[in-house]
Amino acid sequence: MKTQENTGIASGARALWRGRAASRALLPAAAAALLMACSASLLPKPDPTPARFTLDGGAAAETPIAVPARPAAAAPVLFMAPMRAAPGYDSTRMLYQRRPLELEAFAFHAWLVPPAQMLGPLLQRALLESGAFRVVLTAETAAGLAGATGTAGPMHWRLHTELLRLQQDFSQRPSRIRLTVRAQLVDGRAREALAWREFDITVDAAGEDPVSGAAAAQAASQQLFDAVIAFCGEQLPATGEASAAHPAPPEAATQQPREKK
Repeated sequence: MKTQENTGIASGARALWRGRAASRALLPAAAAALLMACSASLLPKPDPTPARFTLDGGAAAETPIAVPARPAAAAPVLFMAPMRAAPGYDSTRMLYQRRPLELEAFAFHAWLVPPAQMLGPLLQRALLESGAFRVVLTAETAAGLAGATGTAGPMHWRLHTELLRLQQDFSQRPSRIRLTVRAQLVDGRAREALAWREFDITVDAAGEDPVSGAAAAQAASQQLFDAVIAFCGEQLPATGEASAAHPAPPEAATQQPREKK
């Protein structure tokens, strides 16, 4: 009996030892798995993709504008240079201001493309749809017109624009968008400035957030287009197309730039 009892005790001890040995073998694997889980939770998560906004309400700003093969003499032809952007405003960042002289950018909201690249084509379309010009040309469309009509040389009336400011101001409530653009009309043949003006437009935002700011920026853009159209109409009052077929007289070419309004 004692022999059988001793044998049972020995068997139980060996089973207990094997269980403890198996537990010790599994412990490093469990510890490694726990460490990996903790490390994964501590790693920085990638930033979410920022929401992208346009200034045209989602309409395509790149739609080509048809250029007639034979220019008429009833309305002037305007050449529009690509809109430039002041340093700091030539990226897709949506900028805002809380304190004087300090600009910040929203982390999760941005423009689809740099604002000047949106404003330029939209302004071109607004000028053409105003009826004040027979056609508004860019570098590409001007080259196509020259090839179709056999004409070359500088366009008579040239419009140069530069984006100076586009930001949401939170220093007051409600917040507001401030859009500033400089426009200059140039006599391309005389190579002299005809007039220039800065347009500083502010529009209150409906809320204190970048989405409301984007909507206000779109409204400010429409006000800008109307102001630039009026400016061009003031400087080129029913001149007709004194460019392609009839060069401007010397006195018109030497007109001095008008003062900023």
